[in-house]
Amino acid sequence: MNKVSENASRPPDEPFRKILGITFFTGGAAEAVDRISAGGLLVVPAAPALKDIPWNLSYREALLNADLTITDSAFMVLIWNILQRDRIQRLSGLTYLRELLRRHDLRKPGNTFWVMASPSSAARNTAWLRSNGFTVTPEDVYVAPVYPAEIGDELLLTKLRERRPRHIVLTLGGGTQERLGYYLKRNLDFRPAIHCIGAAIAFLSGDQVRIPEWADRFYFGWLFRCFSESRYVSRYWSARKLLPLILHYRENLPAVRTSKA
Repeated sequence: MNKVSENASRPPDEPFRKILGITFFTGGAAEAVDRISAGGLLVVPAAPALKDIPWNLSYREALLNADLTITDSAFMVLIWNILQRDRIQRLSGLTYLRELLRRHDLRKPGNTFWVMASPSSAARNTAWLRSNGFTVTPEDVYVAPVYPAEIGDELLLTKLRERRPRHIVLTLGGGTQERLGYYLKRNLDFRPAIHCIGAAIAFLSGDQVRIPEWADRFYFGWLFRCFSESRYVSRYWSARKLLPLILHYRENLPAVRTSKA
């Protein structure tokens, strides 16, 4: 395993908490965007993926080596605040994306490169971006393949090295986009801001169920997804395994396991 990023160690007076060995940023969206815009990897781990860090070692490594990790998981925040009598705030991927999209830097031609989950998602998301004033050409969009356990994508690396965007926005599923982001961070010869925002753009574009700001603010986004598509019920039910993990390890990195069991 690679060496943990130096950013994992923070002065105690900065807005960070270490939970399960991962250093989470506990500040607001504007500060998060400011911090990562100069370059680096931002990840947004949700509970269904975060519960897997004892055995999903490539995902674990990506989180440990991210430059900024935000508190997207409402379940994690609730557990932590109750156990530790803390008052950290949740910063969802959707709130982060709304703030990111306010930045004029993303609207400049050639500044932003989008990695989409499928051709249909790419079409819906880029149409929404264009309707909101963003310049998005076909050369600014890449539809990711289905990646194996060990990620490698020379075609994507070539495109990025040629275009050299300031921002790379990954809109893939949790557990995959973090590994891809870390792969790009390690292999690119320049330092863009890599934003792993998952399905957040789909909630705005209508590619998935639209989540109102109030629902996101009060931790009900997961419920909207479950009502819209039943497949999310089992996904969020599996997140219950995060509770014993935090109860046992708290701020410490969980021991490595060889399987999910």
